[in-house]
Amino acid sequence: MCSTPSLSRNVLSHNLCTVMRIPHDPVALEEHFKHDDVGPVSTQGYMPYLNKFILDKVQDNFDRQDFNRMCWTLCARKNLNRTHLLISDEDAFKIWCIFNFLSEEKYPLAIVTEEIEYFLRKLTEAMGGSWVEERFEDYKLELSIKQQSLSAWELITLVGTGTFSKGVDRQTLSMGITEVFHELILDVFKQGYMMKKGHKRKNWTERWFLLRPNSMSYYVSEDLAEKKGDIVLNANCCVESLPDKEGKKCLFYVKCSDKSYEINASDKKRKQEWIQAIQMCLSLMQLGRTVPHRESLQKRRDLRQKQQGEQEELELRMRELQTANENKQHQLEALRKKLEEAAANAAEEERRLLQTQTEQQDRYRMDLEREKMVRQEMEEQVAQKSSELEQYLQRVHELEDMYHRLKDALEDEKRARQDEETVRRLQARLLEEEAIKRAELEQIHLHQQRAISETEVEKQELRKEGTAKENALQAAMLQLEQLEKERQVALEQYQEVVQKLEDAANNTRTWKHKVAHHEGLVRLVQPGSKGPQKITNWGPASFTEAELSLREKDWQERKNQAAENQ
Repeated sequence: MCSTPSLSRNVLSHNLCTVMRIPHDPVALEEHFKHDDVGPVSTQGYMPYLNKFILDKVQDNFDRQDFNRMCWTLCARKNLNRTHLLISDEDAFKIWCIFNFLSEEKYPLAIVTEEIEYFLRKLTEAMGGSWVEERFEDYKLELSIKQQSLSAWELITLVGTGTFSKGVDRQTLSMGITEVFHELILDVFKQGYMMKKGHKRKNWTERWFLLRPNSMSYYVSEDLAEKKGDIVLNANCCVESLPDKEGKKCLFYVKCSDKSYEINASDKKRKQEWIQAIQMCLSLMQLGRTVPHRESLQKRRDLRQKQQGEQEELELRMRELQTANENKQHQLEALRKKLEEAAANAAEEERRLLQTQTEQQDRYRMDLEREKMVRQEMEEQVAQKSSELEQYLQRVHELEDMYHRLKDALEDEKRARQDEETVRRLQARLLEEEAIKRAELEQIHLHQQRAISETEVEKQELRKEGTAKENALQAAMLQLEQLEKERQVALEQYQEVVQKLEDAANNTRTWKHKVAHHEGLVRLVQPGSKGPQKITNWGPASFTEAELSLREKDWQERKNQAAENQ
């Protein structure tokens, strides 16, 4: 006695083989499951058997509608919720078939918003209603919040509850579903009642005609219960209009290789529609093309795949651009930190230089004071030793020569100080230009940060502006590097001037040292100014007391001005 899973597998396999018109092999089924006779039908063990012994043997000679009905019978009882449905099970089956036709070719099956709109438009046209775009837009917005697609049972519920067919009776809704089912699933181009002339009795009889891509069938009535015949269409067939005769005013005939069929439509409009529909079928057969709605479905799928690929490519490019932008931001941040460090170092160096200059100025002031005191002492010594002038005349001449050399050394020192002041001003100007460039870099950085926060729609334009700003940033960086080079050159010049100043100071100290070792310093009295003049051990002073005061005042003003500039 077989167990329940084994019996279910046998029944399902037998029904599948019967519907698909392939021989059933129960021995192969038992052999396949001889080591696994427990568990439900849906286990992984059944799929290899289904692929190997059933699906691999299927040929294109079975009735797809019988297969659809079998699949519908297997899944409808479990998944279909008939509560609040305004349609019959037959209409639900037709919607299920339409869903399988329009759904995306990937598992799990789902119908996207575009195909839902296509189906509902077809259904509305079949019911004779007008399509309300606003209502579907509201539904599409509601659907996009939850998901972008529907399952088969959700689509049946959407149509069966009358969401888009309010005010339409059940019969009209059922007829609309049937018409869309005939067009999309059965590939019916056109259907309707017309009069057909018999071949034997030559009488006119009303028939329900059904036009498909390769045939034109006629039935007793529209329920398709009793089929009376087929008009097989091929490349040798043609359709032409006929003149009025026998009281029939909308005649046309379909001429095939073996027979010709005379048909009369209800009016001229329907006659023209039928002729155009038959001619379109013949044209498609000659061109080897499929029915238009299948071509349009494939085009829509291809377009969606293309758009999805473009969207994925765009998202990839956006991620790459975002990554590149983040890298740029990191680079700018690192550059900003380097600039801040360089500015801090420059400020520290400037502070150190100013401190050194201040110390040197204090030292020079003390030297001047000491020189003043020494000068006073020497003047007293000159007054005491004036009587010894004739004895030291030769030595005085030598000291005069030494004095001139000392004066030249002092002039060199003065020029070195002026050069130092010039270099310091140049360095201050370079630092100011560097600060301006740094502010421009900070401004560009802020513009880029604001550009990142703009909307996705403006990103293309902002990327162009970002490119221009990057170029401006690079130009500013080049200018900054040039300023750095100029500052380096100015610093080298400054160091040379400092070296010259030190050499001049050393030369001055050398001459002072030589003078200090002489036993006495005198100078011949020469004609000069009648005003009071200071006398030192080296001779007459270089300037008077008033000139010394003016020089000290000028030195103090330059010191204050330098402090204000800093």
